[in-house]
Amino acid sequence: MQDNITKLFKAIADPTRREIFHALIIASSTLSISQIANQFDMSRQGVTKHIKTLEKAGLITLNNKGRERFCYANAKPLSELNKWLKFYEQFWDDSLDNLEDYLDNKPS
Repeated sequence: MQDNITKLFKAIADPTRREIFHALIIASSTLSISQIANQFDMSRQGVTKHIKTLEKAGLITLNNKGRERFCYANAKPLSELNKWLKFYEQFWDDSLDNLEDYLDNKPS
């Protein structure tokens, strides 16, 4: 079973999925799958596959209204990804600081 970080990376790895997510964030409301599909040069089925990947990562919520399915963006899972990245940012900052200290104190 994939962990959340893996699902998030998979979801944002594809430029089309990033564009779909971005379009939903900018819209600040729900968009139907048809409305989203009209923005891309691909079939509705192709867009639906991308939406399912985003949904599995928790970045999109789907709701049915009659015969149409509507998508709403959820940016909260990105905070988990941000925490993961911050750990490594701190690791490299500390490592570079230690290297700088070593080089500054190294006898010539």
